[in-house]
Amino acid sequence: MAAKSRSAGKSQGTKHSPKPGGAERHAHSRGLLVIAVAFGARHLLSQDLAGDAEHLLDLLRIDPHNHYIHLLLEKIAKIDAHKLRELRAGTFFYAALFLIEGTGLALRQRWAEYVTIISTSSLIPIEVYETLKQYTPAKIAFLFINVVVVVYLIFELRRNRGA
Repeated sequence: MAAKSRSAGKSQGTKHSPKPGGAERHAHSRGLLVIAVAFGARHLLSQDLAGDAEHLLDLLRIDPHNHYIHLLLEKIAKIDAHKLRELRAGTFFYAALFLIEGTGLALRQRWAEYVTIISTSSLIPIEVYETLKQYTPAKIAFLFINVVVVVYLIFELRRNRGA
């Protein structure tokens, strides 16, 4: 009887725990991607960005005379070493944040849930600023989705507080 109640308690305990490979894997993958981008930005710091972009377009057989590709190449050509250093610093910051968040979620730590809410909600002020600067329906939609996700995460955190 005691063995039966212990095994029942174990199955109930795993009932409310997150499934492995869900948000934990996503946060871990996102952190690795941001680290890769940061190292790429560091490597490109002393490189010819426009030349590298044109070479990549050539490898992918993308028409460099395409209007959108031309706009992209113009923006890349305007990136100087100072902007690239800022990009690298920001990318390393977010990589560290996502790595900590992913590790905490994988280890099922309660603090990682708070970090997830903070990192998700940290983009809301930027989205509000960008929406006020230039209103588009897409910006409103992304802002709305981000707010809904944050509210959902807070709701789930409170709902599972005792679990």
